[in-house]
Amino acid sequence: MAAAAADAFALAAPAPWRWAAPETVAGFRFSIGLDALSAFFLLSLAALAAPVSVYGFGYIRHGVYGRSPVMRSGLLNALLGALALIFTAGHVVLFLAAWEAGGASYFLVTASHEEETRHGGWLFILMSRAGAGMMYAGLLLLAEFAGSLDFDKLSGTGNAMPGAAAAAAFLLLFFGFGIKAGIIPLHAWLPAAHPVAPSHVSALLSGIVIKTGIYGIARVCFDFYLEMPPWAGLVVLAAGVVSGLLGVLYALMEHDLKRLLAFHSIENIGIILMGFGGSLLLRSYGYPKLAALALVAGLFHTLNHALFKGLLFLGAGAVVHASHTRNMEEMGGLIRGMPRTAMYFLAGAAAISGLLPLNGFVSEWLTCQAPLAGFGTTKEITRVAFPVAGALLALTAALAAACFVKAFGITFLAMPRSEHARDAKECCPSMRAGMAWLALACVVLRLGAQWMIPAFDGATLELLQTRISLSAVSWSTAAL
Repeated sequence: MAAAAADAFALAAPAPWRWAAPETVAGFRFSIGLDALSAFFLLSLAALAAPVSVYGFGYIRHGVYGRSPVMRSGLLNALLGALALIFTAGHVVLFLAAWEAGGASYFLVTASHEEETRHGGWLFILMSRAGAGMMYAGLLLLAEFAGSLDFDKLSGTGNAMPGAAAAAAFLLLFFGFGIKAGIIPLHAWLPAAHPVAPSHVSALLSGIVIKTGIYGIARVCFDFYLEMPPWAGLVVLAAGVVSGLLGVLYALMEHDLKRLLAFHSIENIGIILMGFGGSLLLRSYGYPKLAALALVAGLFHTLNHALFKGLLFLGAGAVVHASHTRNMEEMGGLIRGMPRTAMYFLAGAAAISGLLPLNGFVSEWLTCQAPLAGFGTTKEITRVAFPVAGALLALTAALAAACFVKAFGITFLAMPRSEHARDAKECCPSMRAGMAWLALACVVLRLGAQWMIPAFDGATLELLQTRISLSAVSWSTAAL
């Protein structure tokens, strides 16, 4: 709660807050701080960590966490601390140290000793190393031209670099952070690691750990590069479209409930990148209001995804614990024994499908608005890219709805298809409380969307030097 209050203050503050430590023996002067972008991601972390922790009490008590629950609970807290430091670090070396400390998630993923778990853990750590290497190279290339390792001095450095060096640094950082985010074709670790982790860890991995990649991409695209050529925006937009569409198609083929949710994380990362890519293109062509609308859409979907995907993974954890399987074909009829879990899972399914009553609708609708409003304002290939991206986003949303009709129907409706499903009972109160918390948050963010939008003014002013008004977000294309 204290973290959430501090983040809300930082979002509304007129200037970033910074604190620098005394110079170290190595000559580094580490700093931490909160600007609007870091405060937003830290707020997303606080919003998910609290209900996941409440859920985790019951999850651990019922012995679902594998061996050494006390040690793994300590590792979970270490991971939360590392994530907070990633979002607040103001120095490259401190940021990289926090990034490496986030490797505690490997030990959380490998909570059991099954072969599938070991495979998922090793794939996670190997691809994380590859992404970190690319990220290190890109950050050090920027720091070389900036003459400093402070994030403040790196702001705008990309525009002062020679063209080839600037392009190389951008691509290294985009794909380095993209591995952590799980963009296609760099996604192989995500559907291998997320399903085998304990379910409240899966909720954190999908809801916020992969968002460290999104934070890095946002920091690079809108802070380290104050202007970018149109091709860079097209790269981000194309990665978003491909990840969104292929992610949902992979999910449609799945019968493993947690793997299905993992592929939907890739889909939603794609939707976020569509917003970022659209914003970069519109900024390149001189439409700051539309660029701000697209950026807000991407950031809002980042928060929404943390909440509804966390809810779905927590619901899946309760279902897997009751039915002793992740295979949906061996479930069925669970709504009889687990009515509250079914209700919470249905709320998450409606939110991720972008249905009107819940928060996913708002951010997906906003993501559609910028390409529609931007059509005709740009030229060359982007004149085609915007309507194609908008159409494929609509297709992605429709396929997501179809996928969750399948997931909810097969899991909770019809007749039980196994003895465990027939005898399934509702999970404990703390697990239900964690799910209820997130379901309520999904409803509140939908009902309070028009009051939530102004909270992004700090981010758009800081990153794009403009803001959008509520009239520009009245579910129309009046952002010009």
